[in-house]
Amino acid sequence: MFHGKRVVVVMPAYNAARTLERTVREIPLDLVDEIVVTDDASSDDTVAEARRLGLRPLVHPENRGYGGNQKTCYAEALRRGADVVVMLHPDYQYTPKLLPSMIGLLTDGPFDVVLGSRILGGSALAGGMPRYKYVANRLLTAIQNLLAGAKLSEYHTGYRAFKSEVLEALPLLENSDDFVFDNQMLAQILFQGFRIGEISCPAAYFEEASSIDFRRSLRYGLGVLGVSVQHFLQRIGVARFAIFDPAGKRLEYGDAR
Repeated sequence: MFHGKRVVVVMPAYNAARTLERTVREIPLDLVDEIVVTDDASSDDTVAEARRLGLRPLVHPENRGYGGNQKTCYAEALRRGADVVVMLHPDYQYTPKLLPSMIGLLTDGPFDVVLGSRILGGSALAGGMPRYKYVANRLLTAIQNLLAGAKLSEYHTGYRAFKSEVLEALPLLENSDDFVFDNQMLAQILFQGFRIGEISCPAAYFEEASSIDFRRSLRYGLGVLGVSVQHFLQRIGVARFAIFDPAGKRLEYGDAR
């Protein structure tokens, strides 16, 4: 518990056997109540490694995609009674050492969502981010801010923390199971008026860190633009889309407490 709030870290895993231990060892267990690892049909020893570390991974029998993996993560965190949920990639691209600050900004601060931004600190390129990805990140973010009427430093970080009320309110099951899920989720958060805070986050790029190739990056970028246009049209009342419907499909979960 942190200030009376139950904190669950969720880790959407795919072929993360080589980096999982390093990531888990740096999670501050005095603040975090549970760690949920969801394995998306990895072809390596991710599941065995998680069990060796004392975790009980949830395993998809077939690959459901990055977005599908997150849906499982968030539903399980809510089932376990989380008040605060932090998504941390198990590939050690984002440092777990920022968890106390991110959790504190939700439990004691004014925010409903906190993002770990690679752009705020100005060290993305120094951390190894490919230049084409950096340029695409800045360009897409500028367009997204314009269409959303927002001022975020980036929309493409995978380091995110949420109050449980946010995850319960969003129609997440209307979203894609692919990488564009992240941007659909942020668009939903902005549309519903939740308060977003950002914290500077260094990110490391190395052989074991997960990444998508140029072709998938291009498809992702086009998907992001599509989501941004949908958000803009919904916001000005010209069109309606299922991902912004308050009555849309939400996560289903029981109560494990």
